[in-house]
Amino acid sequence: MNPQSVIEPNRQRILAAVARGEAAPFAIESLELDAPRRDEVLVRIVGVGLCHTDLVGAAGELPIALPAVFGHEGAGIVEAVGAGVPDFSRGDAVVISFRSCGRCRRCGTHEPAYCLEGAGLNYAGRRPDGSATHFDADGPIAASFFGQSSFATHSLAYADNLVRLPPEMPVEIAGPLGCSVQTGVGAVLRSLDCRPGSALLVLGGGAVGLSSVIGAAHRGCSRICVVEPHAARRELALELGATEVADPSSDPSLKSLRKGGGFDYAIDTTGRPDVLNAAARLLDSRGSFGFLAIPSPEHSAAPLPANLSQLMYRGLNFRGILEGDSEPQQFIPELCRLYAEGRLPFDRMIRRYSLAQINEAIADQAQGRCVKAVLNP
Repeated sequence: MNPQSVIEPNRQRILAAVARGEAAPFAIESLELDAPRRDEVLVRIVGVGLCHTDLVGAAGELPIALPAVFGHEGAGIVEAVGAGVPDFSRGDAVVISFRSCGRCRRCGTHEPAYCLEGAGLNYAGRRPDGSATHFDADGPIAASFFGQSSFATHSLAYADNLVRLPPEMPVEIAGPLGCSVQTGVGAVLRSLDCRPGSALLVLGGGAVGLSSVIGAAHRGCSRICVVEPHAARRELALELGATEVADPSSDPSLKSLRKGGGFDYAIDTTGRPDVLNAAARLLDSRGSFGFLAIPSPEHSAAPLPANLSQLMYRGLNFRGILEGDSEPQQFIPELCRLYAEGRLPFDRMIRRYSLAQINEAIADQAQGRCVKAVLNP
């Protein structure tokens, strides 16, 4: 008998994109998924965003063992609910975000993105008790990425990282609200709290950078500049609210931007030290610089793009930003409201693919042929 045809009790067969090696493409495979336990929710995935963090994990640069199922911008329909989950029911449309414990001092001060137990909840590849959720023919494989692993037809999630979607939000494109959109918009509205009339410099015109542009336009920033090498993304940035754009391949020092004066805020989504150093020189005194990107291994030990004298005498503020300092259960409904009002056109960034086209979507995103790939299983 074919072992793939035998399903263990209390499991179901799903399809998932599996990362098996640091240089290997994703493979669409049949896996077994555990039934939801008391605190878990089974979600049929309708759409999942493709994020750089997933690719960093698939490259072996995160503390999750390969082979593994990634995906952390899922959205879909609840199919089953554990007995200890009172707030969700079968048929609910939901978006899945990051996990937090709800008990530590960071969660207690409404900062769940910096949860003291967040690494174990989001990157361990297993449930908190160490048990596996996903199985191939040889046994358990790593999953539970951000409490979801949504590069699949189905996902196990939790009440703490689910947000119910309003009827007007299309489920098939809602996944990026759970990470990239809330990160970019939240960086402007929450983390840096950019002032109306201020000047913002955005490094990188991907989904997070362009979400920052949308947030800045909503906040009323008077100068919004995007630094991006792909012409199509620069054009889209202008359509979404940027007041000017720059091509770093033709102006690596960004000297063309100095004629407009200094910037009050800068947001980096590139993790590139050369871009960071050029941008830091454009900050006004008392300027704030937010870092949103995971740097590549060769750049992970790069120094801050300002020495201690600059930090002190210019009064600069440099800080890391996770998930836009968002509380998903409060912020994602706000994002849905802005979308319904026509003030959050994040759908302009999206190009849809099937789950089987995941490797094509990765290539298109890397080459700038699309901004945000969303996979529809």
